[in-house]
Amino acid sequence: MKKVVVGLSGGVDSSTAAAILHNQSYEVIGLTLWLMKGKGQCCSEGMVDAAYICEQLGIPHHVVDIREVFQTNIVDYLLTGYSTGVTPLPCSQCNKTVKFGPMVRYARETLDSEKIATGHYARICYNENSGRHELLRAADRNKDQSYFLYDLSQDLLAASIFPLGELQKSDTRRIASEYGLKTADKPESQDLCLVESNGSMRAFLDKYLAPKKGEIVDANGKVLGQHDGVHHYTIGQRKGLGVSAPEPLYVIALDAINNKVIVGDRTKATLPECNVERVNWVSMAEPCAPIKAEVQIRYRSQPVPVTIIPLENSRARVVFDELQFSITPGQAAVWYDGEKVLGGGIIERFDG
Repeated sequence: MKKVVVGLSGGVDSSTAAAILHNQSYEVIGLTLWLMKGKGQCCSEGMVDAAYICEQLGIPHHVVDIREVFQTNIVDYLLTGYSTGVTPLPCSQCNKTVKFGPMVRYARETLDSEKIATGHYARICYNENSGRHELLRAADRNKDQSYFLYDLSQDLLAASIFPLGELQKSDTRRIASEYGLKTADKPESQDLCLVESNGSMRAFLDKYLAPKKGEIVDANGKVLGQHDGVHHYTIGQRKGLGVSAPEPLYVIALDAINNKVIVGDRTKATLPECNVERVNWVSMAEPCAPIKAEVQIRYRSQPVPVTIIPLENSRARVVFDELQFSITPGQAAVWYDGEKVLGGGIIERFDG
């Protein structure tokens, strides 16, 4: 019997992934990571539901306390980023360093298993010609989470199974109901557990970062209003600026050193290119020359054609075929060839 360790958050997706594998005669072991205190889909309430699912399926359930890892790699990472004027994307970092990495180590070292599974909507295939595991979009494009998984290594991809990759979300709900899972009708969780447990990103940040009043200025330095902290703003933001002007204004830069939020019209929030750091080449080896691809610069953004130019020290330049709006330092730029994730990295800070 094949053994697999399934990451259970207490939601319908991970519950259904476990049930599918159990029905396929895998020896399934449930594993829940204790990430933080307080309510949240992946924490206290989620752990209770995860334990119930394991009881329903008749499988063992392990809980691993990695709150310190989560605090260092996610909470501190977020706070440092927002306080310095960038908008971090915690989910990709969380998947690699907090979830998949620790899960694979625990599976191998404690549970004698070489395979883990999660409820992510993505697919993995092995390319015999290249000798690489390839990360692909999910069949359900509305639920596709490959954007958040670009940073997974070949070792982690080789160890992972995504049972929901070929399913539509409606299929997942239907299967969960057919299996009689407690979580079948559980409401959808938010993409970011910290938002879910705190009510909003602003509420989370306000718990840790003190208000710091400063000026909202235009590109010429003219003072238009006041703000109570650059961490409350992000590039491309239009609503909630608290300033009036004849034309719509957007955040075009955040100057954390001088505590200023810089605004301008939409044209000033568009750029022809950006640099990306901490690049991970997923489904292909790093190329020696520029390549053509499509890139997403946010989870819900549409992929657009680009040229990816590899640079030294795990960096790349992304040159857009057309000017792009709201390129946000700290977010991920992930490039695709059709359904295949080629690579990605974190958008670097640039001068506004």
